[in-house]
Amino acid sequence: MSVVRKIDAFPGSRHSFLDTAIESLKSQASALNRIAANLGDEFDQAVNAILGCTGRVIVSGMGKSGLVGKKVAATFASTGTPSFYIHPGEAIHGDLGMITHDDLVVLISNSGETEEVIRLLPSLKYFGNRIIGIAGDEDSTLARESDIFIRADIEREVCPNNLAPTTSTLVAMAVGDALAVSLIKARDFKPADFAQFHPGGRLGRRLLARVRDVMQKERLPVISIDTSIRDAIFRMTSGRLGLAIVMEGSELRGIITDGDLRRALLRDASIMDKRVDAYMSPAPVTIPADAMLTDAEALMRKHKIRALVVTDPDVAQTDKVCGILEIFSETDC
Repeated sequence: MSVVRKIDAFPGSRHSFLDTAIESLKSQASALNRIAANLGDEFDQAVNAILGCTGRVIVSGMGKSGLVGKKVAATFASTGTPSFYIHPGEAIHGDLGMITHDDLVVLISNSGETEEVIRLLPSLKYFGNRIIGIAGDEDSTLARESDIFIRADIEREVCPNNLAPTTSTLVAMAVGDALAVSLIKARDFKPADFAQFHPGGRLGRRLLARVRDVMQKERLPVISIDTSIRDAIFRMTSGRLGLAIVMEGSELRGIITDGDLRRALLRDASIMDKRVDAYMSPAPVTIPADAMLTDAEALMRKHKIRALVVTDPDVAQTDKVCGILEIFSETDC
């Protein structure tokens, strides 16, 4: 019966593991640099094979390599390469039926001899699937039987006992990410494309949303061009946006912000009964309601402002105001 030694790891403990952590990170970084230096034509062959695949990219691996495979398949699928993970043990008990002749298969095994993975090879060969193997041993069965083989070898695991899959899984995942990034560039995959596969998250909503979807369109803080500064302040306060839209009839004439008022008061404390047109910005930055939200955010960053006047693109009068868009913080994106 094994005994696990306990150490005092509660607050106040004098144990420090920073040296171990730093050594671990440096060792793994070194392993990645070594893999990068040794990549060759086989990587280009793998990318081109995936680009030429008319089916899906099926990823499989066992144990920790299986966890890596799930991540690689998920990254492929979310960036424009149809892909899914299949468990090798389940595959040889019926799930091979999920694989079609047109699919390409990526097999991951650190040793290249993982039994469950190797047992897939005869069936995949029979089906006619192209196989990309990722393993640490170029003399392994997986290396010999793959159509394209990417060597992902390491000198040792960062685990002190050289047993727990650590550096090997990091390297395999990094190779998968390198394939995914190459495919993203090859397909010219854009943020808007990415958002189509992530409609449920904040990122997807932001990338797919148009200005009209998120703008404020009720109770806009609108004032006339002859409104006094005193009345403008009351209107801005009630609007709670720190600004007011200045109109002359139905025509947009400008915008006045709390910043404009602060600067004006510093110059002249007697402005309260003066008209807003003396202090407003006469050519406010606007955006049509059908513009993409990402374009609106870029416009705000460019002009260093936190709100945009939104105009109605369906009205011949190009400055017909229909809303206000407030800037989003980075944490909302």
